[in-house]
Amino acid sequence: MLNIDHLRKQAKLYLRWHRERYYPVAARIRAVLPRYSRLTDCEILAQSFRLSDAQELVARTVGFESWDALRRGSHFVTHTRTGTLVMSILTAAEPQLFVRDIAAASEFYSRKLGFSVAFIYGEPPFYAQVFRDGARLNFRQVDGTVLDAIRRATEQLLAATITLEDAKPLFVEYQQAGVEFVQSLKSEPWGARTFVVRDPDGNLLLFAGRGE
Repeated sequence: MLNIDHLRKQAKLYLRWHRERYYPVAARIRAVLPRYSRLTDCEILAQSFRLSDAQELVARTVGFESWDALRRGSHFVTHTRTGTLVMSILTAAEPQLFVRDIAAASEFYSRKLGFSVAFIYGEPPFYAQVFRDGARLNFRQVDGTVLDAIRRATEQLLAATITLEDAKPLFVEYQQAGVEFVQSLKSEPWGARTFVVRDPDGNLLLFAGRGE
């Protein structure tokens, strides 16, 4: 469980990473703090970033609007002095996809699937993140095949599931973009409408929306 002391240390770590120009922290700042949402990694790292900013970053990550709100609502986390326990809040999930080429993968997801690049990290690049609305996918460059390609195809081993209100408009958009479908749009027995896309590295993405 989370505790106040841990959150303070996390804020100080974010502050140190910003001062050291650690690029992945720029993507986290941009995703969580609205005033940084339109800035590039370089612009974020060049901005003034104080401990209060880092504390706000931590607070928003665990579901509070501000550090003060977190402290006033500290009964929602484990406090080292009181020992009060409650359930932690999960705010997001970011599936990691294995790709052969970071630049090529980023280009496909941008040009074909309508995602934007949050960051590309490394020289040469070996890690990246793309996003579209609330969906975020991380790329990890690897040499060779991680999963058996035949088994992945025959058993439809999914790399990620992405949910949305209505899958049909996005399916039509991807049809027009020439995206490869492993499964066309269909109604599932449990009421959802889904389709499955395959990226150039063989990763299977399931898109699921409400039924008709």
